[in-house]
Amino acid sequence: MTVYPEDAVIQAPLAGHTDMPMRLSSRRHGCRYAFTEMIDAGSLVFGNQKTLTLAQRSPLEDFLGIQLVGSDLDHLKRAVEIINERGYSVLDFNLGCPAPKVERKCEGIAFALRRPDEAVKAFELIVRTSRIPVTVKTRIQHPEDPEPTVRFAKRLEEAGAQALTLHGRVMKAFYSGAVAFHIIRAVREALTIPVIANGGIMDAASCREMREKTGCSRVMIARGALGNPWIFSEVSDPAFQPPSVQEFADELERHLHEMTAFYGEELGFRIGRKCILEYLRGRGYPGTLRASASYIATEADFQRMMAEVRKGPVGTPDPARMIRR
Repeated sequence: MTVYPEDAVIQAPLAGHTDMPMRLSSRRHGCRYAFTEMIDAGSLVFGNQKTLTLAQRSPLEDFLGIQLVGSDLDHLKRAVEIINERGYSVLDFNLGCPAPKVERKCEGIAFALRRPDEAVKAFELIVRTSRIPVTVKTRIQHPEDPEPTVRFAKRLEEAGAQALTLHGRVMKAFYSGAVAFHIIRAVREALTIPVIANGGIMDAASCREMREKTGCSRVMIARGALGNPWIFSEVSDPAFQPPSVQEFADELERHLHEMTAFYGEELGFRIGRKCILEYLRGRGYPGTLRASASYIATEADFQRMMAEVRKGPVGTPDPARMIRR
């Protein structure tokens, strides 16, 4: 069974971002395939309330994947057993996260680089335990030489991966710098399972470049979707038009209200501040408006800011269309 069809555009699991409200916003603009935030296996097993909240899905979500991170075999096995009862579409194992707190526990890409045999063993356990399709997400292991990444990817395919997502930057690069298209292409050519290209997709042009240079029709969008749910339509629809000021403001307001409904007003606005800043980034609004977003605590605060947002950016070439620059 193919987990994702040709030309699939997938929303990446992003810690601190891809909660239910963000996913619903993305789905309104063409996102079909989405993931929860990255879930720590141990936290899921021991019933951490924040983790249980992150793992929730909306009845409006048809396809929803869940991504696990961890290295303890017992925690991973028990976490997969819990996931088996939750009705997710796919289970992804994170062997790519470069965040310092994940690296310190030797998980994510650090697990793959420092303890590759144990990482493969952990993945084999996940595959054996899971009752839903299992995929894996990782990173390139050398900035120029494809061989180490190809070798590890082949081991994951042999261990039972039904698809592999590859971020085209090394661990120390985090999320910036050039993407090694040639290494993603080498992995795609070496494997028989689908390879999903990831890294640096911020608009239709960068999506085309990724597909052309890697040969991958399937792509995963991560930070390009922050504050920009329209990217899913942009990369899929040749007739796409950026949102008008009114459409932009309506989506921002709806997204934030879904956050306050999901988390409660106090926590929703506190978490929502960074979401608002992502929407406003690069849209031509003055710094004073962006600064005011950092202090929003109530619906009244939010509506005062939204009144300014609805006036549109000042001094932009085409204020009728909200083009991110």
